[in-house]
Amino acid sequence: MPIRSFSVFVALFFLSLSSFATVYEAGEMKVETLSSAEVATINDAHRLTFNSASGTYFLSDASRFLIDFAAADQQMPGVAKVRVRISDNEVVLPGLSAFLLSGLEEGSHKLIVEPLDAGGNVLAFGMGGHKATLKVLAKKPLITNDAIVLGILVILLGAVFYTSGLDTPFWKKFYTYIPSLFVCYFLPSVLNSLGVFSGELSSLYFVASRYLLPAALVLLTLSTDLKGIFNLGPKSVIMFLTGTVGIVIGGPLAILLISAIDPTVVGGEGADAVWRGMTTIAGSWIGGGANQAAMLEVFGASGSLFSGMVAVDIIVANIWMAFLLYGAGRSKSIDRFFKADSSAIDDLRSRIENYRLSIAKMPTLRDTMIILAIALGAVGLSHLLSDWITPFMGQYKDFLESIYLQSFTSGFFWLVVVATTVGLILSFTKARKLEGVGASRIGSVFIYILVATIGMKMDVVQIFTNPGFFIMGVVWMLIHVGLLLLVGRLIKAPFFFVAVGSQANVGGAASAPIVASAFSPALASVGVLLAVLGYTLGTYGALLCGILMEMVAP
Repeated sequence: MPIRSFSVFVALFFLSLSSFATVYEAGEMKVETLSSAEVATINDAHRLTFNSASGTYFLSDASRFLIDFAAADQQMPGVAKVRVRISDNEVVLPGLSAFLLSGLEEGSHKLIVEPLDAGGNVLAFGMGGHKATLKVLAKKPLITNDAIVLGILVILLGAVFYTSGLDTPFWKKFYTYIPSLFVCYFLPSVLNSLGVFSGELSSLYFVASRYLLPAALVLLTLSTDLKGIFNLGPKSVIMFLTGTVGIVIGGPLAILLISAIDPTVVGGEGADAVWRGMTTIAGSWIGGGANQAAMLEVFGASGSLFSGMVAVDIIVANIWMAFLLYGAGRSKSIDRFFKADSSAIDDLRSRIENYRLSIAKMPTLRDTMIILAIALGAVGLSHLLSDWITPFMGQYKDFLESIYLQSFTSGFFWLVVVATTVGLILSFTKARKLEGVGASRIGSVFIYILVATIGMKMDVVQIFTNPGFFIMGVVWMLIHVGLLLLVGRLIKAPFFFVAVGSQANVGGAASAPIVASAFSPALASVGVLLAVLGYTLGTYGALLCGILMEMVAP
């Protein structure tokens, strides 16, 4: 009996050792292989079949992921080992069986599974691809249906416009100090932060930026006075370039200032070096998404670091945009401080507004349908040409990357360029008379919906998840702002040039027209044209910024 008990003890001991051996470390994450019997006992994990694993998952529902394979894949002959890659981490498992993944943080994680033969060669799955993208969010929002979210956003916009038109003392004083456009932006961000809906989960921003934005660009540039824009003089370009320089030098200066207090905040080694992640912010703040992706490829920041930098990019840029929208309502006071001569801007605004009044008439259903036909027809044309130009440019991707013009391979870049070009061409035709029946008014409706969808992407709570990064981002933005204000004061530039020059860098074509429209819808085309210039300069400026940051990084 003692011998039998001892044998059982030894067997259980070695069995426990074998179970411990099935747990593999992958950075902060753990991968544990499971038998069929163990799979049946797991009840507290997201259950995924690998060839349909891509999707959005909430840590509040479960913090672990049980990933299984189709039966046909499990029976693949010749599989000796399986390589599992999760973002920048990698483990090798002894066979093609279900595994439990834990330790995933918020963000987007690319999961790659590759079966290997005895010689280490990758085998092909029979039941689909071997890649999946897991978008992990902390908590499921109260509302996930985009139709309901859109309804809420439009109700908020309606409430803002209703209250801004009331003749009561409270609302008149409230909107004297806080522009209605800022409120339209801020309220969705509050609901997003409170978990009512999720900007990360919703597709509304994508729809608004890809469909409503091109339509708005066409309608807002339909009555463009190019001669009046040229008469604005060089100050608009000077302030735009000043904003670019502020971002280029702001990154390395922020590293120097923060490292003097706490070098660990901007430290790190290899792919986790903070300066590498900051280059992606530089690409975004000077150009746009394509420039940001280019910097990620050039400087090789890790996936986890990039996720943190995306949060800094979005939140800091959106907070600054909120200040610009607020400042637009106080522009006359700021111009007096700058001792700026805004007569050219006022002249352009009045010329466009007087032109609108001269051709204004009560719109009929026919007029509105013609406006929508031109706007949405131009959207279709923009997508058609973008879908043709982008693959064509993709053939020369290596060459374009060698001269740092990655933006030319971005579909969104060509979408904006074509829509803007269509609007400018139409401004020389009889179509410009559609301004008299509300073309820019309908374009402004699209812009306000876009503003609301941008607002719902900001979650102020994320500031507290990695405060060091956000302090760094704020310091960087303050350097950019400080240089703009200094140069603006020296050349006596109107605040309009300061605001639009900054936002054409930081926000690009999606938000520069919004800031310009906060001053007057007649000025939206100025923001569009400067934003297109930003896409062209974005990679060059970000590269220079990255080199300087590498030189000063601790």
